[in-house]
Amino acid sequence: MADVQQQGSPLDAPNGTDTGTDSGTAARFVATAEGTALAYGSLVLMALLPIFFGALRSVSTSKSKNSSDMPETITSRDAARFPIIASCTLFGLYLFFKIFSQEYINLLLSMYFFVLGILALSHTLSPFMTRFLPANLPNKQFQLLFTQGSGENKEEIVNYEFDTKDLISLGISSVVGVWYILKKHWVANNLFGLAFALNGVELLHLNNVSTGCILLGGLFVYDIFWVFGTNVMVTVAKSFEAPIKLVFPQDLLERGLSASNFAMLGLGDIVIPGIFIALLLRFDVSLKKNTRTYFYTSFLAYIFGLGLTIFVMHTFKHAQPALLYLVPACVGFPVMVALLKGELTEMFRYEETSPELDASNKEEKTESDKDK
Repeated sequence: MADVQQQGSPLDAPNGTDTGTDSGTAARFVATAEGTALAYGSLVLMALLPIFFGALRSVSTSKSKNSSDMPETITSRDAARFPIIASCTLFGLYLFFKIFSQEYINLLLSMYFFVLGILALSHTLSPFMTRFLPANLPNKQFQLLFTQGSGENKEEIVNYEFDTKDLISLGISSVVGVWYILKKHWVANNLFGLAFALNGVELLHLNNVSTGCILLGGLFVYDIFWVFGTNVMVTVAKSFEAPIKLVFPQDLLERGLSASNFAMLGLGDIVIPGIFIALLLRFDVSLKKNTRTYFYTSFLAYIFGLGLTIFVMHTFKHAQPALLYLVPACVGFPVMVALLKGELTEMFRYEETSPELDASNKEEKTESDKDK
């Protein structure tokens, strides 16, 4: 989930990892300074885009009444359990790759992420379609409705509303999906990875800052243990052929789009800090001061933390748990700003509830008023 590393570079030599060359006997590729800088810079830029735009979209999502756009709220209990669930999942994948054929596991996972990737990319592209579609193209509305039972016992199973631009987005996303399945090209992988990251930041909401601290603190320990304590994280990251990481070739300047010597960044290093940064943006909005102090502070802290991760990895030639640097930066900097502004108590008192819970509370209040 959370590590920054080079693939097929000198740091992999002790493990005998494939260099990404066409021949197993070919000389190992040594990345140039320009190629390395381009790869790292591109990874940082790709990490920032879903955080920035996902956070902005999370503000409108928190007010959405459309069931397909409603966020999933993470509570303190969810946050406390998440590192345990993530550890079990990670170790389970590690055992699967050790016991069963890697080829068949990745084929199954590729089909699973093929479907998820198309849906995620379609949801990402849909809001932008209005700007590119001809003005005279009718935007027809559709509804997909599945129910169970009849009469008073009828219950909605699926109620999804969509329009013409959603269908066009789905078509474009399907083309990318077929490209990914057939070629496993790194560009297609990154398109799906960026879509997953943006959707995660947009639709996964922390209910308060304390929950965010619990989640980031737990994953801080999780990340350090699985990267430094074992080889599990690095093994799974290199074996797992699915768009759960962003990659960029360090030999792009030499080999173009057919390059294969990758630096990589796990999506967990984007989504986990990203949902905390998005929470701080919504806190900024709640203050109604027309400032985005905490959002920009945490966003700059993320850039600093990720830059520090890459610097340490490049210096010591070893995969790094990015949350080791990102968590203290993304939590520490906004807290220091809140202390200086005298808004620390207000920050930790800020609370969000899920739209479903809000609707339930309103219904209970209405029924209570009727009883009175």
